[in-house]
Amino acid sequence: MSKIQWHPAFCGATEWELKDNKNDLIFEREYNLSKKPLQMDMLVIKKQAGTTIKNEIGKIFRGHNIIEFKGEGDSLSIDDFYKVLGYACIYKSLGDRVNKIASEDISITIIRNSYPTELFKILKSSEINVENAYAGIYYLTGNILFPIQIIVARELDSDKHSSLRILTSNAEEKDIRKFLTDARLASNPGDLHNIDAVLQVSVTANRQTYDKVRGDDTMCQALRELMKDEIEQELKKGLEQGIEQGIEQGIERGIEQGIERGTESTRLNAIKSLMKKLKLTAEQAMDMLDIPKGEYSKYLTML
Repeated sequence: MSKIQWHPAFCGATEWELKDNKNDLIFEREYNLSKKPLQMDMLVIKKQAGTTIKNEIGKIFRGHNIIEFKGEGDSLSIDDFYKVLGYACIYKSLGDRVNKIASEDISITIIRNSYPTELFKILKSSEINVENAYAGIYYLTGNILFPIQIIVARELDSDKHSSLRILTSNAEEKDIRKFLTDARLASNPGDLHNIDAVLQVSVTANRQTYDKVRGDDTMCQALRELMKDEIEQELKKGLEQGIEQGIEQGIERGIEQGIERGTESTRLNAIKSLMKKLKLTAEQAMDMLDIPKGEYSKYLTML
C-alpha cells in the first residue's frame, strides 16, 4: 500500500477549522523558506493585525503563524521540535528590511494525533511550561522564543474539530458523522475543496468505518451531496463526448445515439470517480448515483 499523503489533508482541515475567518487570513501551503527545498507545511498570515480568530486553534495566532503537521509515522522528538523553531527563525530573517517581521508577531503550531509524552518531559526539564489551554491544545511558555502550541488531535473537542480528528487511521465513527453533517452545509468552492482533501485521505485510511457510515441513508445522502459538483461535471463531460462521437460517425441518428452512449459514458465515469475518490465498491457508487439495480450488471461488465 502506498504511503498516505497526510499533509494536503491537514492543510485542508486547518483551513476548514479557520473558515469563519477565511476573509481575514492568507493561507500559504508549503511555504518556501529558501530557493532550496526547505518548506514549512503551512503559513497563515493575518490581513489585519487586530483580527480576532474565532476558532480556539487560532487564539494564539499573531500576524505570522507557522503550522507544522505530523502525520502518522512522523516523529515529534526534541530535534523535530527545534527544527520547526528553526523554520520560524529563518522566516523571521526573510523580511525585506531589518526586523520587518517582529519575533513577537510570530506563532508556531504543531499538530499531531497523539500526546508527545517524551517531548513534553524534555521541555519541562528545560524550564518550558506546558499549559493545557483547551482540550487537546497545549501552550508552551517560559524559556522560549515564540508563542507555541502543540495540538493533540485525538484530544480535541469532537463537536468543534471533527476535521482534524478524522485525519488518522483509527477515526471514530461519531467524528466522521459529525464532519459529514457539518460539511453538508458548505457551499463555498474553497470550503468544498478543503472538505474533498480531508475526505480523500480519511476515507483511504478508514475504509471499514466509512463502509458503516455509508450504510446509513442520511450519511450516504451527505456524501452524495458533497460529490454533487464532481458528479455533474462527469455527467456533462460524458454527454458531450457521446454527442461528439455520434457526429463523427456521421450516421443519420448519430447525435441521438451519441447522447445514449454519452449517458452510459457519463454514468461510467461518475462510477469510476466515486470508486476512486471515496474507495467505494461499484455497487455502492451506483447506489449513490441512483442507478436502477437492474442496470448494475451492464456497468459491471464495462468497468
